[in-house]
Amino acid sequence: YQIFLYFICAFQNISCGIHYLASVFLSVSPQHTCRPPGNVSRVLFQGISSWRLEDIWTQFSIGREDHIIVQLQDGEIWELTSCHSFRRDNKSSLNYDYNGHKSSFPCLDGYIYDKSKWRSTVVTEWDLVCNREWFGRLIQPTFMLGVLLGAVIFGYLSDRAGRRLVLWATSTGAFLFGIAAAFTFDYYSFIVARFLLAICGSGYLVVVFVYVTEFVGMKSRTWASIHLHSFFAFGTMVVALTGYLVRTWWIYQIVLSTVTVPFVLCCWMLPETPFWLLSEGKYEEAQKVIDTMAKWNRTRSCKLSELLSLDHNGSAGNKPSQVEKHTLSDLFYDWSIGTRTLIVWLIWFTGCFGFYTFSLNSVNLGGNEYLNLFLMGAVEIPAYIFVCFGMDRVGRRSILVFSLLSSAVTNGVIMVIPKDYHVWCVVASMAGKFAIGAAFGLIYLYTAELYPTIVRSLAVGSGSTVGRVGSIAAPFCIYLSSIWIFMPQLLVGTLAFVSGVLTFMLPETLGKPLTTTWEETEKESSSGKLLSTTDNTVLENIAVVNSEDSGLNK
Repeated sequence: YQIFLYFICAFQNISCGIHYLASVFLSVSPQHTCRPPGNVSRVLFQGISSWRLEDIWTQFSIGREDHIIVQLQDGEIWELTSCHSFRRDNKSSLNYDYNGHKSSFPCLDGYIYDKSKWRSTVVTEWDLVCNREWFGRLIQPTFMLGVLLGAVIFGYLSDRAGRRLVLWATSTGAFLFGIAAAFTFDYYSFIVARFLLAICGSGYLVVVFVYVTEFVGMKSRTWASIHLHSFFAFGTMVVALTGYLVRTWWIYQIVLSTVTVPFVLCCWMLPETPFWLLSEGKYEEAQKVIDTMAKWNRTRSCKLSELLSLDHNGSAGNKPSQVEKHTLSDLFYDWSIGTRTLIVWLIWFTGCFGFYTFSLNSVNLGGNEYLNLFLMGAVEIPAYIFVCFGMDRVGRRSILVFSLLSSAVTNGVIMVIPKDYHVWCVVASMAGKFAIGAAFGLIYLYTAELYPTIVRSLAVGSGSTVGRVGSIAAPFCIYLSSIWIFMPQLLVGTLAFVSGVLTFMLPETLGKPLTTTWEETEKESSSGKLLSTTDNTVLENIAVVNSEDSGLNK
C-alpha cells in the first residue's frame, strides 16, 4: 500500500522538476537584428549578397557584433545591428564598409529573429532584447522567489488543513497556472502566472516529503525521501525531450503542464496520513486508514485506541507538556553552535546554487543543448544512489566533503578545457553535477542529525530558506558569463571548495542516536559521543514531526 502511494506522489515530482527548469527553453534568446523600416530589395552581409534577410542567419557568429546592409526599394541604405539601425547619407554605395556620415536610430520597427531552432520563445513574443533584455533575465529568478514563498505558505497550511487537501490544491493549481502561462497576453501576466505556478509547485514538494515520510516505515525512509529527488531529475529529462520536439513556446508550455493531469485525476484516492489525523483528534478516521493499509498489505491491523492508551512511561491519559518556542537566535546557542550553523547555511547555499547553475548553464556548453540538459538530469539519479549507499558506509561528513571538493575540482577542469572540445566540457559538467547533486541530496538528512530535537526543524527550515536564496541567485550567475565565459564555474567551484574544507569542522553523525538537548550536543562536540536518551520509537516520531518545516529544497 505504501509503495502504491509513494509512486503516485513521486510521479507528480516529475511535473515539479519540469516547471523548475522549463525556462531553459522558454526564455531562449535567438540571434536577432533590427527590422528594416521598409521593403528590402537587396541584402549584403560580409561579401554575401541575397534578396532575403532570412537567408543570412547561418552566417552569424555568436558573441560577435555583426551588421547587415540592406537596400530598401526607395533606394535608402541601412546598416542593421542587433539593437540599432544606421541610415547612410550616401545612397550610391552598397559596400559593406562605409566611412561616411550616417544617422543612428533604435529598432523602432521591431526585430527579426532567427527561427531556425525555435519558431517562437517568450523573448521573441514580447521582444525581450536590447533595453528589455533584463525582463527576460528575471523570468527564472521571479519563479524561484515564488518557490521560496510557496514553501512557507503551504508548509503552514499542511499542518492546519491536512496533507491530502494541500497535495490536491497545489497539484491542481500547478496544472491551471501552467496552462494559464501559455495563454497569457503580455509579459507581466506571464510572470504572474509563472510566479503562482512556482508557489504551487514548491508547496507540493514541501508537503509530499512530509506525506511520504509519514507513511513509509523507518527502515525505508531514507531511501524513499532521497529518491524523491530522482523523480525531479526525470522532470529535467522530460524538459529536454519536449524542447527538442516542440519549438513553439506556448505549445511547449501546454505539453509540459499536461504531465500533472494523471496525478490530478488520481489524487482523490490518497488518504490523509494517520499522523495528521491523530494530531487533530480524528481517531476513527485514522483507524480506517490503518485498516485499509492492513487490508492492502494482507496483514493484521492494529487498534490505535490500545496503542494510544499508554505513553512511553506507561501512564495513561497524560497530555504532553507545553513545548517551548524557539527562535533563529537559538541556532547561535554558543560560539561552536553558531559556527556550525553558518557552515551548514553555506553548504545549503552552495548545493542549491551549484545545482541550478549546472542545469541552467548546460545549454551554453556547446554541441546539442537538448542532449546536454538531458544528461544533466540523468546524472542525478546515480548521484542519489551513491549517497544512499555511501552515507551508511563511510559516513555523512565524508561523503559530503568528497562531493563538494569533487565539484570544485571538476569546475576547475571545465575552465581549462578548450572551448571547441564540447564533448569533454559536457563530460566534466556531468561529473560536477553528479558531485553537487550528491551533496544536495545529503544535506537535509545531515542537517537534521547535527542539531538537537528542540531546534531541529528550525535548523532544517532555515537552511532550506538559505538554499532557496541560492536558487534565486543561480540565474544571475549564468548571466555573468557575458563578462567572462567561465565566471559560473569560478563562482561554483570557489563556493564548493570553501564549503568542502569547512565541512571538516562538522562532526560525523553516522551510527549515533539523535540528540534532544543542547547539553547532549555539547558533549557530542567535545567527546564525539552522543547520549542515547530516547528509544527508536520516539526518534521515529521526532523525525516525522520535524520534517514538516522542511521539505525538498528544490
